[in-house]
Amino acid sequence: MEEVEDPGLATTLSEEEEEEIPCYSSMKQLFDRDRHVAYLQMMYQILPHHYQSQEINHLTLAYFVISGLYLLRAHHHVDKEEIATWVLSFQASRPKDEAELDHGKFYGFHGSRTSQFPPNDNGVLTHNGSHLASTYCALAILKITGYDMRNIDAKSILRSMRNLQQCDGSFMPIHIGAETDLRFMYCAAAICFMLNDWSGMDKEKAKEYIKSCQSYDGGFGLVPGSESHGGGTYCAVASLRLMGFIGDDPLSEDGANSVIDLPLLLDWSLQRQADDGGFQGRPNKPSDTCYAFWIGSVLKMLGGYKFLDEKSLHRFLFTCQTEYGGFSKWPGELPDLYHSYYGYTAFSLLEEPDLNPLFPELGILDLDKCSLT
Repeated sequence: MEEVEDPGLATTLSEEEEEEIPCYSSMKQLFDRDRHVAYLQMMYQILPHHYQSQEINHLTLAYFVISGLYLLRAHHHVDKEEIATWVLSFQASRPKDEAELDHGKFYGFHGSRTSQFPPNDNGVLTHNGSHLASTYCALAILKITGYDMRNIDAKSILRSMRNLQQCDGSFMPIHIGAETDLRFMYCAAAICFMLNDWSGMDKEKAKEYIKSCQSYDGGFGLVPGSESHGGGTYCAVASLRLMGFIGDDPLSEDGANSVIDLPLLLDWSLQRQADDGGFQGRPNKPSDTCYAFWIGSVLKMLGGYKFLDEKSLHRFLFTCQTEYGGFSKWPGELPDLYHSYYGYTAFSLLEEPDLNPLFPELGILDLDKCSLT
């Protein structure tokens, strides 16, 4: 039987003609809310098999989906009671007595069922895998969905969290030991803020550690002496804001009283907007969707968002908006939950009408500025 030639564009058009065909992102220079909602609805029901390797971060993936739906004003797709029950099931079993809270373990939230083990026959939690990042995601989901935070066992979380703070003020994420850097400093600060109780950390020590991470160029490395990085810079600034060490309008305040070098930080942050309009995480790196949030939020918290080129940023983000809904890391790639969520937050910072306003310090919708009816 004679083989039939495929009638697709690749076999009928020259390379020059192909280049003239507009891609989805160039045809759709509008925020496609309906596609984004459909994308997250699919993820809410079942995660594709590609996420199997991320099962240990199941709670974090759920955070991206649920918080994304709330940002997109599609919260009616979320069963709040069911989600709250599910999230609370990840909290580590309470210690048998208060003395155990000071014995080194952290009684926060596990990130998945695979890191969650039941107590032994004597009721002792010998394998406690609760993690600062998972605890941040759990509390953020509960806060977003309107759960009464007073019902959370905050005492166990906060008192045991002090076990994770190191002598230099930094935090490790899990009691069995791991790296200590600004990511977990931020998680600890966000946890205290959401629980409205700062007994879980020594704020002065934390502040000094954050200050030690500011580099010569104004940005922040994840650890002292390391290269400035967009994610680390966000964690530093957001932590200081949550702890009250940076005010609401820092650029208009006396720089001599600032805990960090604000002019140098502002300059470094603005330099991260590349020629294509997107933001890079470090010098000489390509633009990436997620840094429109990480760096954009830094500028928003500093009062410097007005200095960036919003029109160019819009153009770049639209090249990463996909026909399937969601956002990709770079133009022409497939979407993923991480970059999709931070694409939504980036558009919220840009005050996209189809989105709820963002509270940049926590990376979630600003509950004080939106009505969830």
